[in-house]
Amino acid sequence: MNDQRPVGELLRDWRQRRRLTQFDLAEMAQISTRHVSFIETGRSLPSRAMLLRLADRLDVPLRERNQLMTAAGLAPIYAERALDHPALREAHAAIELVLYGHEPHPALAVDRHWNLIEHNRALTPLLAGVPEFLLARPSNVLRVGLHPEGLAPRIINLGEWRAHLLHRLRHQIAATGDPVLSELYQELAAYPAPDDFDENDVPASSLVAVPFRVRSELGDLSFISTTTVFGTPMDVTLSEVAIESFFPADAATAQAMRTLATMLDPASPPAH
Repeated sequence: MNDQRPVGELLRDWRQRRRLTQFDLAEMAQISTRHVSFIETGRSLPSRAMLLRLADRLDVPLRERNQLMTAAGLAPIYAERALDHPALREAHAAIELVLYGHEPHPALAVDRHWNLIEHNRALTPLLAGVPEFLLARPSNVLRVGLHPEGLAPRIINLGEWRAHLLHRLRHQIAATGDPVLSELYQELAAYPAPDDFDENDVPASSLVAVPFRVRSELGDLSFISTTTVFGTPMDVTLSEVAIESFFPADAATAQAMRTLATMLDPASPPAH
């Protein structure tokens, strides 16, 4: 996201996105409301330390913190390096440890825009039959999941799963203001939805989480998922990595995963 507006306008947008008044932000940052007003209107140019304090209170992502610095005429603070950069070697190894240590259950790592970074071998059977144009890098996992030529025809609870993903994407857009995610949302929301599903239906009280239920070469599978992020990233790339790990949601899926474990060659290297 490249925004050339003054730093005060950018800060005001973040404050309003967080539904805070100038008084609220001033209290959180332990400065005067007048100071906040002067910064937002451009009457006062914030220091690097003040910008960091305000960005922290507003929970601004690292990429946009760099943008605030640039708008204020300051040098960006956070580096943005590729995952194969030597400085990120241990972090990349940690991602692979989580992915391949999760086998025989599926797991994948995605970037800020849900583009696939890497996945373990257990995900491959679920992708059987998905056309190459959806899997070619950069492959967007939400597009793969909801596209009518992707996994959508095989997702047993497509309406429920689609509503869950779109809700999650809306929340991410509200938190980041990312226009790329907004465009992705418009695309995904336009894909066909099941006629017999009402997004306003209350989920069954017996559910502990919205399951991902899919037909596969291993039979009908049901998973619940967790999301893992780095706790204290100081690199833009690392701050935007999320690992999605899937766990069996029923006994049949657990048994299918045990069967899959016998099919994975322990001597073969992980497939990136």
